Amino acid sequence: MAQFETVRGVGVGARAQIDEGLRAHMNKVYGLMSVAMVVTAGVAWAVGTSDVLLQIFRDPMTLRPNILGWIVMFLPLVMVFAFGAMINRMSAAAAQLFFYVFAAAMGLSLAWIFRAFTDTSIAATFLVTSVAFLSLSLYGYVTKRDLSGMGTFLMMGLVGLIVAMIVNMFLQSSGLAFAIPVIGVLIFAGLTAYDTQNIKRTYVEHAMAMDQEWLGKAAIMGALNLYLDFINLFMFLLQFLGNRE
Repeated sequence: MAQFETVRGVGVGARAQIDEGLRAHMNKVYGLMSVAMVVTAGVAWAVGTSDVLLQIFRDPMTLRPNILGWIVMFLPLVMVFAFGAMINRMSAAAAQLFFYVFAAAMGLSLAWIFRAFTDTSIAATFLVTSVAFLSLSLYGYVTKRDLSGMGTFLMMGLVGLIVAMIVNMFLQSSGLAFAIPVIGVLIFAGLTAYDTQNIKRTYVEHAMAMDQEWLGKAAIMGALNLYLDFINLFMFLLQFLGNRE
């Protein structure tokens, strides 16, 4: 596939090497993301289908979180900020382990969906999300259009979305409750394409250096970003497509 103009001045042999390295890099990104998804799904299913485990975090009947449930709910957000602050001081192996621990924590925070929604609707939403995610990610990879300008706009929208979600926990506004998933789907659809192109761009810009430690960490950060895009896209779509128990 054609690459960005940043490699225009590179020789044919070097460009072919960059193309090959980029494919390997993207395969590693998607591989790490896939493993994290399996970890999240496994933990969420194990906890969500067990009254004994679920009641540690939530009331099995009302699904209202207890103190530990509130901690688990916000733990992934705290871990994301901590990961971003610490990754430069971590080895690639430690960063990968942290990523999988984060995926397990995310599974704990999402376990309630297996009690709130039917298994069929969860599976159907996962399939829809997978198709949408793959399409958007492929677009971000192959498009010649520079999507970097979307980054700031999407991040501002994401911050506003998080604030609205927190506020609506207390307001319980039906209008805001409807608007949040609509806006969420649009934001994370855009972020999927943007993050994919950004992973590609970052690799191409640093490809000649071939810093293996950097490549390992960059793949993990890329996998984390795409993982978050997928999870959030899934959760917002579930609010539209999910059939409640």
